[in-house]
Amino acid sequence: MFRPGPKNLITDVAGLGVGHADAAAAKTGVTVLRCAAAWNAAVDVRGGAPGLRETEVLAPENLVGRVHALVLAGGSVFGLAAADGVAAALSAEGIGLNLRPGTHAIPIVPAAVLHDLSNGGDKAWGAAPPYRELGVSALRAAGADFAQGCAGAGYGAMAGLSKGGIGSASLDLGDGLVVGALVAVNASDPAPAQSRLQQLGRLQAGANTTLAVVACTADLATVECKRVAMMAHDGIARAVRPAHTPFDGDTVFALASAAVGGSGRQQRPALIARLGSAGADCVARAIARAVHHAR
Repeated sequence: MFRPGPKNLITDVAGLGVGHADAAAAKTGVTVLRCAAAWNAAVDVRGGAPGLRETEVLAPENLVGRVHALVLAGGSVFGLAAADGVAAALSAEGIGLNLRPGTHAIPIVPAAVLHDLSNGGDKAWGAAPPYRELGVSALRAAGADFAQGCAGAGYGAMAGLSKGGIGSASLDLGDGLVVGALVAVNASDPAPAQSRLQQLGRLQAGANTTLAVVACTADLATVECKRVAMMAHDGIARAVRPAHTPFDGDTVFALASAAVGGSGRQQRPALIARLGSAGADCVARAIARAVHHAR
């Protein structure tokens, strides 16, 4: 029987660090996942109102298919600026693609955001939203241990009329294969009266969003990461009602560290199926942990 990794966190996938930065007065925040190298990755978007940056670079038919870091943020469209700060900070460290000697390193830093603008925090930031600085702070805080619940991208998140937040879980599949998930849960709950949810802005674009990252130790190509991300969406569907609506931003990223060598061609489909199934399980557990810790 599979068991959680030592920390029961996504960072049980060695080489991955997670950091949070919060803006308490604004009731918002940023979470950064930093990879030890450029990891193969993909993304699958099922929500009808996503807020995204640099996700097309992860399409299997495109050139790069790798990431140096991922950013999850509150703030709706303003939160996408967090990735600017992360990219600039990584480039200053010399981390990124080097297309020509003597030029800036170009980090690949996709991002996804959730809508927390109507949660009552002080959003009077004028022309200077705090997200770029929050992104840099979250990157600097990245490590193997991190908070769950009201932290980072989940700081101002809601789950219906209750608190949402950040959650994580992992599974050790044996033979060095480890799968982990991290989620930011900002989901609507159909149980409360619809009029109450509408009054609080919980039935509008971006207000029913779950953002997830699934990481594994396998050596996967970008197209294989795509299938893992697609399967991992099942974890959202199991844990959140409703999911994948016209007004949410449900998005799953999948990362592969390549620490464990690839199997034979005939065995690849079975490996992908194992990883995708485990990813969905981890996502569902991480969602439950996010809401539990937030309360």
